[in-house]
Amino acid sequence: MAWNVLPQKKETTRAQLSSVENQLQIMKNKSSIQARKIEEFEARLASELAKAKSDAEKAKTNTDALVAVYRADAEAAQVQAREAAETANARAHWVAKLAKCRSQRETLEEIHNRGFDLSEKIKRAKEIEVDTESLAFDDDDDDDNGSKSGFESGEEPDREETAPKNNQET
Repeated sequence: MAWNVLPQKKETTRAQLSSVENQLQIMKNKSSIQARKIEEFEARLASELAKAKSDAEKAKTNTDALVAVYRADAEAAQVQAREAAETANARAHWVAKLAKCRSQRETLEEIHNRGFDLSEKIKRAKEIEVDTESLAFDDDDDDDNGSKSGFESGEEPDREETAPKNNQET
């Protein structure tokens, strides 16, 4: 009987071996498919990563360019503001000087009107006043399209020009 059992066990073992080989082949196929999918995912991931890096570099380049433009604009605005402040300070100086010259001329005219001959001093005061006025209201600021206020154009508001009289006391 032992000989009868042996062929049967052999057949059962072969069937089990065949089943295990089939299962092993199926597992190899699944493993191969999964490995291929993993490679595809890794390739797509690498591609997406490269694209993201490229996009980030482009964005950084664009940002750096914008920063450079804004920085240059800010520096230009600062220079312009400093120049405007310097111009305003210079103008304020010459306007104050003009007011002083006009005051001195008016004082000389009043003294002349009282009978003293100061026509040469008045003439010189008017020349200084004209020179100072040209410095105070230089043509570099044409903001008001060439129109000047009464003070800037040499007119004195609410005051009539007085001509020097020739009343001389000797």
